[in-house]
Amino acid sequence: MEIAVVIFLGVTFAIVSRVIAGSFDGDRVEQYIRDMGCELLDKSWDPFGPGWFGEKDARIYQVVYRDREGRVHRAHVKTSMMSGVYLTNDEIVEDAPKRSVEEEKAELRRRLAELEKE
Repeated sequence: MEIAVVIFLGVTFAIVSRVIAGSFDGDRVEQYIRDMGCELLDKSWDPFGPGWFGEKDARIYQVVYRDREGRVHRAHVKTSMMSGVYLTNDEIVEDAPKRSVEEEKAELRRRLAELEKE
């Protein structure tokens, strides 16, 4: 009976630890993507993603994000509390929509105004 309680507590601790770590991971990954000037579109845990074998502390996620030019990327992200965030296998899955010259000018003027404010 005592062994069953110890096993139950161990499993419960592992599950709670994983949920808490996943919460911190989500914030860390989203902030990393934002710091690159991109928009996170989707994130999902991928425990057997690239590089999982032999990895002790890092967790792996598959992310989909839009870069500054409007292209959509799919990549894998490795992260842990101590090592930060690393993108791997980053590939463009959707090209940016074509914009007219006038739209490009308007975007450049808007960006220039932002830079002048700083």
